[in-house]
Amino acid sequence: MREHSNFIRVVITLTCLFLALSAKAEQKETLGDWDVHYIVVNTAFLTPEVAKSYDIVRSKYNALVNLSVLNSESQEAQNVAVSGTVTDLLGNARPLTFKKVEEGAAIYYLATFNFDDLDTYRFNIQLQRGNTSRTLKFQQKLFAD
Repeated sequence: MREHSNFIRVVITLTCLFLALSAKAEQKETLGDWDVHYIVVNTAFLTPEVAKSYDIVRSKYNALVNLSVLNSESQEAQNVAVSGTVTDLLGNARPLTFKKVEEGAAIYYLATFNFDDLDTYRFNIQLQRGNTSRTLKFQQKLFAD
């Protein structure tokens, strides 16, 4: 359980760092009744212990997609099915395989993929719960630091 807490601290720290550096104040989309919070970070920023506990390969060329889906009114974490693709600017698409992580009342969905330095990627992520489905689309430039 300690590793989970460490992971959440790392993600929160990284979120604050990237939000401070980002021109966009928040990486959140409201899709119907859901607030979807998302971040994409280089896995090299993770501590070796946290990466190991979640089977994440640390590399300056690996990225981690972390998202959470909350009810817009209650802000309660939503248990949803998550799938998606990441596409480079040349149109090469790869599937993202998400793993659900539950920590207390929080639910996070994590996926990793390899990337090229200074390339921009488009994300197309499908979220489904029962008969409700939504699509999150965004793009981000990644750096191998």
